[in-house]
Amino acid sequence: MILTVDHVTLYRYDRPVRGLVQSHRLMPSTCTGQRVLNWAVTVTDGLAGGAFRDGAGDWIQGWSVPGPVSEVAVTVRGTVETTDQAGVLRGHRELTPPDCYLQSTPFTRSDVALAELAATVSGHDDVLDAAHRLSGLVSEAIVYTPGATAATTTASEALALGKGVCQDHSHALLAVARQAGLPARYVSGYLLVEGDGAAEGQEAAHAWAEIWVRGLGWVGFDPANRCCPDDRYIRLGSGLDAQDAAPIRGTARGTGFEKLDVTVAVQAVQQ
Repeated sequence: MILTVDHVTLYRYDRPVRGLVQSHRLMPSTCTGQRVLNWAVTVTDGLAGGAFRDGAGDWIQGWSVPGPVSEVAVTVRGTVETTDQAGVLRGHRELTPPDCYLQSTPFTRSDVALAELAATVSGHDDVLDAAHRLSGLVSEAIVYTPGATAATTTASEALALGKGVCQDHSHALLAVARQAGLPARYVSGYLLVEGDGAAEGQEAAHAWAEIWVRGLGWVGFDPANRCCPDDRYIRLGSGLDAQDAAPIRGTARGTGFEKLDVTVAVQAVQQ
């Protein structure tokens, strides 16, 4: 499948800021199953800084915007060819040991309810099957409900509420997988949501989880859509949680109020 991406993040300030510094994780992963045909990231009046590939295999690009400035747009446009790998991440070079992803974060810290879900696969010899079961349990426990949670909602809070979005599903799956002794990480990317197969209200900017299965490697699970990532998905990068894997991180130097608008469109190109 050939997918096009049009992603604009617009920052507006009620009073000019002295400048911005950002770190981007906006380049699609280099791996089997997705091939970048063309890709460009632009920043209004931005100056590209240093870039490097981190231990997780993600491409990190620095940007700065000199001020004073009241509005900055980060625009991503590109085309990627994808093939279905049944959720298995192949051909992705990285140095970080899987066991590093056993550590929890404030977003993915386990509680009694999450530990009970994890206990359902205790002693299960088939790790791949256990991962599928945990993903299914999270899907059943948290109903996909846009607007029910916030960016600061934790896995335990989403589980108690029984509602959430892809970020909440992913955080909850990370929490139960790690509780069960399975390394797991958060993945950010894009999803083609046209037609059947995607949860109602799903957005093109998407997130899912990857769980380490010994002998197979990292395997993706998307509890929000009750599936493993296929050729509708574009993988950008990973981290311990949504904050760690955020496509854009940064800071503005100033005291003004920031308003953020994000628009993302992913479309399939007829071949």
